[in-house]
Amino acid sequence: QVQLVESGGGSVQAGGSLRLSCQGDRYTACMAWFRQAPGKQREGVAFIDRRSNTKYADSVKGRFTISKDNVKNTFILQMNSLEPEDTAMYYCAADLLRSDYDPLYFESWQYWGQGTQVTVSS
Repeated sequence: QVQLVESGGGSVQAGGSLRLSCQGDRYTACMAWFRQAPGKQREGVAFIDRRSNTKYADSVKGRFTISKDNVKNTFILQMNSLEPEDTAMYYCAADLLRSDYDPLYFESWQYWGQGTQVTVSS
């Protein structure tokens, strides 16, 4: 099992930036960020694997960057050029259930953090 704690959410105006962190209590080889807006399904935002290969949702490509610090068991989501449509609760996920599962599909992951709210105003 792994405990995940997200931080860094907040309120920002459109065009601004936020940096989210996900701290795990043990090493995790790969990890993903998801978000969920009220009334919508949880959607994958970004994924990073053990070799630091990344995958992004089309809606955030060029604006969001996922990275990791293996020493600190920390994963970062740098979010730039934020838009009101990015408003959601953001969650980190660890332990992909199978390597051939889609990493941007929420049912592919075993462990979840509690989430951090991101609100972008126009």
